[in-house]
Amino acid sequence: MLATSGCRSGQRGGFFLQAAVNADGISGGYPPSRLRLRQELRLAGATATHRAMSPTLAAAPSGDEEFTEVVVVRHGETTWNASHIIQGQLDPELNEIGRQQALVVAHRLSKEGKPAAIYSSDLKRAAETAEIVAKVCGVTNLVVNEALREMHMGYLQGLKWDDAVNKNPDVFRSFGIFEITEGSDPDSRNKEIPGGGESLNQLTEQCVSYLNKIAQEHRGERVVVVSHYAAILELCRYTDPPNGSIRRKIPNTSLNVFRISGVTGKWILERYGDDSHVDGNDFLENSFSGDGASA
Repeated sequence: MLATSGCRSGQRGGFFLQAAVNADGISGGYPPSRLRLRQELRLAGATATHRAMSPTLAAAPSGDEEFTEVVVVRHGETTWNASHIIQGQLDPELNEIGRQQALVVAHRLSKEGKPAAIYSSDLKRAAETAEIVAKVCGVTNLVVNEALREMHMGYLQGLKWDDAVNKNPDVFRSFGIFEITEGSDPDSRNKEIPGGGESLNQLTEQCVSYLNKIAQEHRGERVVVVSHYAAILELCRYTDPPNGSIRRKIPNTSLNVFRISGVTGKWILERYGDDSHVDGNDFLENSFSGDGASA
């Protein structure tokens, strides 16, 4: 059963770490498509400004907090992925490789603990991936929500990656869309991409707030969330702020596992970029590498 809620890439095998932060808000205005979700998703008491925090090693969750295991899956491949075209919130569907990737990750997830629910972006490439996972895992509680959408990339959407970089070098240099380096301007995270695009802080607050809401509703349970490259990258950055440990490779259908306390809002990143389920499958291993060249 498909429910609609709201309006709207690591080495193969993945990286494993534990880093934790507490819930925080992130400042910045909202584009029109997300304004109506702001009040619904903001956690009570969240601050209005993101605090840069040094990553700290986190112990395994204790009995004092009910952590939700949130398995965030990047959608399967699209033809635009394979052609290195920036998708943003444009809506191409999965290609045949993407459907096979979704089936393979679905079978992997079906051998693990059954999810209490599956949540997905409402964009076709994510929603179809989620539907395949739900069917194989026997989960009827499937919710699609625009809060899990990819970052709106403004006028860069629909351009080939190299063309976008060559034609708009200032956007990539000033906005730090996928790269955050030492000494970069922290204000760049509040800059919206021209042409109706979002800022990184808007994207992060939207995704973090929604996952906190999921964690509160599923304390002590396991859920699967299907989303997109930049959104997942920002979740990793939020949990383990930029310190060189995130290699920024989130392959298609990779697993990115977070534990989120529905009580305290603490986040733990257990692993990311884990696509070991495609190992040994030459057809899938030779597909688009998911290196971020098409968001």
